Amino acid sequence: MLKLTFLTSITALMVLGIILELLRRRQLREKYAFLWMSVGLVVLILGFLPRLLDSVAAMLGVASGVSLVLFLGVIFLLLVSIHLSWEVSRLEEETRTLAEEIALIRTEFTRQSGELAERRQVE
Repeated sequence: MLKLTFLTSITALMVLGIILELLRRRQLREKYAFLWMSVGLVVLILGFLPRLLDSVAAMLGVASGVSLVLFLGVIFLLLVSIHLSWEVSRLEEETRTLAEEIALIRTEFTRQSGELAERRQVE
C-alpha cells in the first residue's frame, strides 16, 4: 500500500509541475490549467490520504473507493469531451467566417487591382 501511495503522490506532483510549466510557457490557457490543477491537487490529497477515498465512498453509499474513482473518472472525461467538442465547433464556425471574410477581401482587392491596371493602360 505504501508503494501505491508513494507512486500516486509522485505522479500528482509531476502532473502539477507539468501544468505549471505549460502555464509558464503560455502553452496552456488558464481556464484549462485551473481544471487540471484541481485534478492534480485531488490526486495529491488522495495519494497522501488513501483512506479518505474509502470514507467518501462509504458516505455516498458506493461499495468501494475504486468504484467511485472509476465512476468519477468516466464522468470527468465525458464532460471534458463534451466541452472540447463545443470548443472545436465554435472554432470551426469562427474559421469558416474568417475564410469567407478573406475571400471577400481578396475578391475586392482583385477587382480594384484590375480597375487600377485598366486605368494605367488607358493613360
